[in-house]
Parts: sequence; C-alpha cells; structure tokens
Amino acid sequence: MAVHDRAQAESLSEPDERSRASRLEALERRVVSCRRCPRLVEWRQLVAREKRAAFLEEDYWGRPIPGFGDPEAGVYILGLAPAAHGGNRTGRIFTGDRSGDWLFAALCRTGFANQPHSVHRDDGLRLTGAFIGAAVRCAPPANKPLPSERDNCLPYAAEELELLTSVRVIVVLGGFAWDAALRLHEPQRPRPRFGHGAEAKLPGGRTLLGCYHPSQQNTFTGRLTEPMTNSVLLRARDLAGLPSPAFGPDTPIAD
Repeated sequence: MAVHDRAQAESLSEPDERSRASRLEALERRVVSCRRCPRLVEWRQLVAREKRAAFLEEDYWGRPIPGFGDPEAGVYILGLAPAAHGGNRTGRIFTGDRSGDWLFAALCRTGFANQPHSVHRDDGLRLTGAFIGAAVRCAPPANKPLPSERDNCLPYAAEELELLTSVRVIVVLGGFAWDAALRLHEPQRPRPRFGHGAEAKLPGGRTLLGCYHPSQQNTFTGRLTEPMTNSVLLRARDLAGLPSPAFGPDTPIAD
C-alpha cells in the first residue's frame, strides 16, 4: 500500500476507533448503574457495608463490574462473576482475590499483561491483546448466580463482543462461563462439551476455548496447574493470530 493510501486508510479508521471507544465507555456506565437483579443488588451492597476484617479501612466498590482490557483484543476472556471481596471491593473483575492472582500471573507469563499482580483499579495493570468480562457482573451469594441473573446480565457480554471486532477467540473460565458463551451464539448441535483445552467453532468464525476456572478449589488441589493455564492462553494467542510472547511461559516473573 502506498504511503498516502495508508495514511488515508488510517484517517478513515480513526472515527470508527473513537466511536468504539465511546460506545465501550457508554456500555461501562450502563453496567455500573445496573439494578436488574434485586437479589444481587442487595447482596453486593450488604458485603460492601459489612466488609471483611482485612479490608475494614477500604471503600468497597459495591456495584456491577464492567469489562476491561485492550479495545483491539484478539482474545476475550469470560469469567463467572466478581468475588464478594475481590472485584466487588476493587471495582475490577478478578482484581484483589486469589483467582485473580493466578489469572494475572498467567496472563503476564503469556504476554497478555504487563505485570503479574493486580490489587486495585489504578495499579498500572495493562492488558495487550486481551479483554476480560464476566457472565454475571455482580458478586452473587455463595458464588452461585441464578439462571435468571445470568440471562439478565449476558447482554452486556454480547455488546462487548459486538464492539470488540478483533476478537477471534473466547476463552471461558469454567463450565458456567462455557454455557454462557454458547448462549451468546446460535444453538449448536451437538452441543459442544466443556473441558480444559476443549475447542469449539462458533458462528462467525470465532473459536471457543475452555479452561478450568482458577478457583482455589482447582488450584490448591492441582486440578489446574500453571502449565495447564499457560497452554490454554498460548493456544488462544495462536488461534487469534497474535505473535508469540517475547519470553517463554517458564520465565521467572519478578514480584
């Protein structure tokens, strides 16, 4: 492409980029103000008032959690829901809990994140090539959303995926998210089954990729290991056509 042609193409794409950014910001505002599920509203606010002893001096977020990450992401990561004293406290999905510690370390090892830890919304974490959302945006009691709450919330993930036009791979963390991701697309027969490393082609050309959820139940028992997490994320990079990370997944990460 000639230089002037390339410059023209870039200038023509700028309004689209600004429009996408503004629409993502508008979606974030709608998510944060959502009150569709009375049970979840009551629970998230109760937790924010009563707090955990270790966080008594902190101001809890206590609202729904928007997605975050790279607007040009090739990989969309779909979790279950915010943790009561994690995302519900910090205001960012997977930030401030053990599952997030595991996930962000893996994202750093595989080239998606600039740092291996995330403790609050303004801690400098940046994602490149990845965007993180959740099937349910409010912390649910016992980490178990109701089907109706999932259905109320899934349109937000659908809107994110519509706006994130570069996404080629959806990585789901756990069976609940796998089912939620399938509900976002046309019914498939036979219905793809969830498993760690499972892959399924979705309408429109995207690929669904399964990963065990990085819950303490899975990581403490060895059901999910660091190499297992690395392999899924590296597979996602490959399927999305992203370049290999500058360092290998076994490279030690400084704290």
